[in-house]
Amino acid sequence: MLKVIKYKATVLYILLIIIINSVYSWFPFMTIAGAPFSSGDMLVGAIYIFRDFAQREIKHYVILAMLFGALISYLFADKSMAIASVCAFSVAETIDWAIFTFTGKPLSQRLLWSSSLSAPVDSIIFLAIYGPLNLAGVLVLCASKTLGVLLVWVIWKYKQPKYFGLSETATPPQIL
Repeated sequence: MLKVIKYKATVLYILLIIIINSVYSWFPFMTIAGAPFSSGDMLVGAIYIFRDFAQREIKHYVILAMLFGALISYLFADKSMAIASVCAFSVAETIDWAIFTFTGKPLSQRLLWSSSLSAPVDSIIFLAIYGPLNLAGVLVLCASKTLGVLLVWVIWKYKQPKYFGLSETATPPQIL
């Protein structure tokens, strides 16, 4: 149990992967401007942030956490939805990982950069596989994911001792 507590962000990251894919499967999509929208889209924004915190805890093993969460998701979710989600998520998470690993920017900047770049890629791939791929769909998905990212980022940012230029020793958010 103590080891799990040590890896809170990683456990939350895996749980979010499972929850998001399950929400996509179990709850109906709404149509906004001709685009499918799910309540899970807001959660996807949060997962980008928690992936970065999980990587701080377990380094490059975060890829294994992602694969583990994706495998469990596949067991719980609609199969075609899970495949589209896992494909889109894997590419987006790889973008996040690369930005987090190679940019050398302060954590607060990496969190925003990685999610800003990966959200559109995730949306395009998801809609290309699950459909329908259209501009309205991409914009709706990107907007909802960006809102989720900004919400978690603002909560985390206000809990930091320094408001700007966070050090690399900043701790993951204590949201739960």
